[in-house]
Amino acid sequence: MDRSKRPETCRMFENELLERFSRIHPATPFVVWIPVVLFVLWRSGSRHDLAMAGIALTYAAGLLLWTFAEYTLHRWVFHWTNEAAWGKRIHFLLHGVHHEFPNDKDRLVMPLLTSVPLAVIFYTLFTVVVGTRLADPLFAGFATGYLFYDGTHYAVHHFKQTSVVGRFLKRHHMLHHHADHDGGFGVSSPLWDVVFRTMPEVKKLRATAAAASKRAA
Repeated sequence: MDRSKRPETCRMFENELLERFSRIHPATPFVVWIPVVLFVLWRSGSRHDLAMAGIALTYAAGLLLWTFAEYTLHRWVFHWTNEAAWGKRIHFLLHGVHHEFPNDKDRLVMPLLTSVPLAVIFYTLFTVVVGTRLADPLFAGFATGYLFYDGTHYAVHHFKQTSVVGRFLKRHHMLHHHADHDGGFGVSSPLWDVVFRTMPEVKKLRATAAAASKRAA
């Protein structure tokens, strides 16, 4: 099929309510989660059980932790595959739909049906592991990192990038989409791609094109 004539979206669910909530305005995560971040930071400061420097350092740790979670979820959850029909369906719902329809503007940021349960899971985990005193600023940094991820993902797909950083992140993500599905799992940062040696490679695009040409011959 001519990609220029391919539709930019598809229906994911027969159920109208699920289909509606599979789509999201790109501003929604910011409208929902910025007040949450501000609230948990305010609550952390108002308890006076952690110095401002401690809050700032824990917040920064949360930002760093998000980049690792982003990489881990993208690499091992969103790109998990199974050849059974149910496995293919789960993969499509989690992430395959984005690779099939990468310019669907209603599905470039995480829907609340996904982000809210993940937020509950991670906040609970932080509370159990480090206690409420540290969990609040840690979660605030973590959620801020998530917003950077969603914003970056929407921007690199939907806007022309003019800054050096923007062009780099767009190229990094587009290589993941079009050249190397086994690399480029970081979206807001390439940090863990560097650490785990999964930086996307242009040569894989050439190899794929050569293989396709050979099959067609």
